[in-house]
Amino acid sequence: MNDDRTAWYDAPDEPGLATFGSVHGLGVTGRGEPGGAEYAVCARALYAVAGTLPGIPAVPLEGRWWVEDPRPPLEVPRTEWRWHLFLRLPDGLDPGAADTAREDARPSGHAVDRVQSVTFTEGLCVQMTHHGHYAEEARSLALMDAYAARHGLRTAGLHHEIYLSDVRETDPAGMRTVLRQPVRPAAASQAGRTAP
Repeated sequence: MNDDRTAWYDAPDEPGLATFGSVHGLGVTGRGEPGGAEYAVCARALYAVAGTLPGIPAVPLEGRWWVEDPRPPLEVPRTEWRWHLFLRLPDGLDPGAADTAREDARPSGHAVDRVQSVTFTEGLCVQMTHHGHYAEEARSLALMDAYAARHGLRTAGLHHEIYLSDVRETDPAGMRTVLRQPVRPAAASQAGRTAP
């Protein structure tokens, strides 16, 4: 298991496997297209709360995405996408710091009550760094899916993105995003299923 903070923000340019333990940070949940109105409200609230924490280094914004629809995610209208935005906090930070930060950020006028303290564990993941515009991620996701299939793995959690470039970057040449997908052995997931 890789608990190194540097490894959290690093992935190869081709699909590969990595295992991650629990991480803690600030999170906010919403629904709608990336960069849309609700997304912007939530991102501003997240940064407002994080900005009141003293001595916390700047970290990349992260998003964990899903859809509640039987269609493949990229066929679902972006207005129906659901997400958790996340900013990782240093390991060992007092859990009460998030509550204090939320209160300190209240005068900002942002939707700080939506920001929560979050801990999650991804475990085994297929990951890679996508170079280019977000709209072109489908080709990188196809490479990751093929890699998982070749290794007898299937999806076992939310699609995760770490935006290494400034999310306002518009030049595709400067855009880098870690794409991460928790997985598990396909045989194990089939063994756990019961017949109707």
